Parts: sequence; C-alpha cells; structure tokens
Amino acid sequence: MATIYFENRQQVEDFVRGCTFMGTGGGGLPENGINSLMSEIEKGNKVGIVDVSEIPDDMVTACPFLMGSIAPHTPEVEAEIKDFGFVDPVYSEKEQLAKALEYLGKFCGTKVDAVVPIELGGANTPGGLAAGVSIGAVCIDGDYTGRAIPEIQQTTPYLQGKTLWPVASVDAYNDISYIESALNYRVVERLGKKIAETAYGLVGQAGFLMTGKEMKECINAGTLSECYNIGKMIREARESGKNPIDTIVSELDGYVLGTGTVTGKDTWDDGYYYGYHTITGTGDDEGSTYKIWFKNENHVMWKNEEPYVTSPDVITVVDAATGEPIANPLLKEGDNVCIIGLKAIPKFRTEKGVSILGPKYFKFDIDYVPIEDRVKK
Repeated sequence: MATIYFENRQQVEDFVRGCTFMGTGGGGLPENGINSLMSEIEKGNKVGIVDVSEIPDDMVTACPFLMGSIAPHTPEVEAEIKDFGFVDPVYSEKEQLAKALEYLGKFCGTKVDAVVPIELGGANTPGGLAAGVSIGAVCIDGDYTGRAIPEIQQTTPYLQGKTLWPVASVDAYNDISYIESALNYRVVERLGKKIAETAYGLVGQAGFLMTGKEMKECINAGTLSECYNIGKMIREARESGKNPIDTIVSELDGYVLGTGTVTGKDTWDDGYYYGYHTITGTGDDEGSTYKIWFKNENHVMWKNEEPYVTSPDVITVVDAATGEPIANPLLKEGDNVCIIGLKAIPKFRTEKGVSILGPKYFKFDIDYVPIEDRVKK
C-alpha cells in the first residue's frame, strides 16, 4: 500500500529536511525527527506513507501532534525542572505520540488504524509518522495544515467544522491526561498548552478521531511525499554544484525575500516560543534590513520597517550557501541566510483561513496581502 518507503538515513534526512523547510521555522527540531524515524527503521519496521486513495472510508484515523514550546531553557527553569523531579524521561517524542494514540483509542473504545500528521515540521511530521509505525497503524501521505502552525485551530479540520476532542496527552515522564470535551478549539489549545507547560516543554497528544471518509474531507493530500522531494531536491542541487536557492525558488514557484546576516535575536517563552530575528542585508540586499516575528513559526516579516510578507504564506529561513532550512531555536547571530517565501495552500487564503492565520489574528494591525502581490519576481 505504501507509495514511498524510507529505508535508510539519507532518505530520512531528505524527508526531514523538506518537512523542516515547510515548517517555517517551527514544527520541532529536525534532529529529533530523524531520530524518531531511524529508531523504527533500526528495529526492522517498514516506514512508509500511503496514498489517501488507499484508505477505506470506514477506517479509524487520528492525528498525533506535539504540543508545547521548543524554546531553550534558562538555568532558572532548568532548576525548576529538577525540583519537580523531571530528571529521567521515560519516553522520547515519538514514544509520547505513540502512547497518546494508544490512550486515545482506549479512551474511545476503538483502535487507531491510520494516522495523519497535524502539520509539516522537522519533528512533528516524522514523529507522528514514526509513532504510527510503532503501533502498527497506516501512515497517510498528507497533513492538516500544509505548513507548521502554533495553534490547533489553524488546521483544515477546523476549517471544515470537524470535532477535535477528545484528546489524549502523554508527557516524557508518563503523566497521562485527557481532554474529554471543550467549548471550542481555542479552549483545547489553551488546555493542551497548560499541560505542556507543566511538563516544561513538549508533550505528545492525539485527537481528531475521524473515519476515513471524514479525514478525506480535510487532508492536504500528498504533502509528505512533496516534503521528501523538496529535501532531496535541495541535497541534490548542492551535490551537483547548482545554487540550491535558485533551485528552490524555481522548482517551488517561490520568492527570495532577502539575503543577509542575522544581526539580532530577541526571544521569550510563555508556552509558545516567541521572538524577533533581525537580518541585515548583504550583497544585492545591502542597505536593507529585515525583521521576522515568530510564534513558534515565522508569521510576520518587515522590510525596512514596512510590512512585507505574512502568514498564512510561508516564510522560511535557509542557509544562504547550502539551502539547508534552519529551525528558529537553531538560528543564531552571525548566520548568513536567505529568506524564502511561498504561497500558502488555497484553503488558508479563504476569509476563514486568513481570520485564524493572518497577521490580524496575531494582533498586528496589518492586512494580509498575498505574497505574489507584495513581491515582484
């Protein structure tokens, strides 16, 4: 049934690289995603993704996702963590997700047969895929966002009016909890985030229990194989001596938004990883300054203090020489980078999509303007 199998480390790295690119700075750390998939391959398990057309309408599907912040811990927070006894993790990220899937099925009196990742990102996508493999579930080629997002309502099931709850949650120390019911998606996000804050980082959660028929009404089909192709394309471009930036922009119908050196980084954490990156233009962009605001992912970009590109369109920072995408916690002052933009998937360019993923949702007095109208090639 699988359309693609990941059988070795190079394939895994290509896949995770593409997921990280589409993660827009968020979606977890790629090293964790690589470890999640390799742990299943090293066990001898087949790691594959299945075309959505192969999924029966009556199959039970669910969505595993990591909830919380990937912000680095301060020494003060590290001391708090130890004071609570969070010193010997029981589960990896993948294992948290797998346990959440199992507990969701147990809570609902069923078994999860197939999984759909919630988003595209370096850890969340491969982690969900590996979690599905570990419990014997089919992993579907698609996701519910087409990028990475900070809040659970910024998903296609929300746009389609589907129910998210119940949600099962398992942290690295085997603390287990459930959200049986909630007023709305935002309340589930708030409750889930508080659970993650208690664990000082990320927890594995699972929800969006749907039939195959319902899932097909929401899924962005084919996005996992697209991520694999993107990651492979970037690697092969640099191995063949091509300019990977030119290749990315050409193949993905993207835009170079700016090139320069990271000269400022201001971050904070309140359950989400927030911050601003300042990038000073170099080369053809010398004299320009770029600023990017992120809430886990990159959402608002200014050029010379004027609004430029915003979510729901994709803003991704890559290494200027290699094209390697850089997750926000790993981006640092002195890095030479290129900022690349892509059009959002059409579902999030609707009025409802922009209302939950556009700049005004994040409290910026900025109108969403499609990237192709902001940037001239």
